Amino acid sequence: MKKEQIKILLVDDEPDILEIVGFYLQKEGYQVFKATDGKEGVKSAKFIQPHLILLDIMMPEMDGIEACEKIRSTKGLKDTLIVFFTARGEDYSQMAGFDAGADDYITKPIKPKVLISKVKALLRRIKESDKGNKNLIFDGLKINREEYYVEKDGEKLTLPRKEFELLSFLASTPNKVFNRDVILQTVWGQDVVVGSRTIDVHIRKLREKVGEDYIKTIKGVGYKFVI
Repeated sequence: MKKEQIKILLVDDEPDILEIVGFYLQKEGYQVFKATDGKEGVKSAKFIQPHLILLDIMMPEMDGIEACEKIRSTKGLKDTLIVFFTARGEDYSQMAGFDAGADDYITKPIKPKVLISKVKALLRRIKESDKGNKNLIFDGLKINREEYYVEKDGEKLTLPRKEFELLSFLASTPNKVFNRDVILQTVWGQDVVVGSRTIDVHIRKLREKVGEDYIKTIKGVGYKFVI
């Protein structure tokens, strides 16, 4: 996909951020759209259908977490990449963002070169969007990779994006052991810096929802999906 076909939506209540970030993205050749709060961002996302949304966390009207959740629940936006702008570097803020369905985050103050590099890395995922959409079906468990939901014993479960991607990745090759570095690079991306307990927290949450039997810990190595 050519750069001029890529649509990026900026959502931030700081005019300077919108102007500066918008300038550098437009300079790269992307189509850039802007919104000044979460509520306007959700409305714009539904209308524009962007490939990437850069979303501030702390905003009036509707914060970034709530806006992200609403965008993720909108049909047609499940594959849209979402990146948070945040001035906070705490693990809990990052985890809240990932649980809401974010793909990555960028810490303020924003450095243009870092921003452009991360945007380019994220947009490379679009090329892979048509791959691996086949649903995964096991005894008592169905992973619908087209509509981003899981069925456990006939009950539909809607998982946060990163939990779904982690489960889908492990289940794509049953009984294969994946080490932690491979999981982090595949599910979170090599440009994302997350806390050391990120995988453990997501695995624990998955086990609470789909059951203890599907995901096995291989001590000192990583995890595998067992059937």
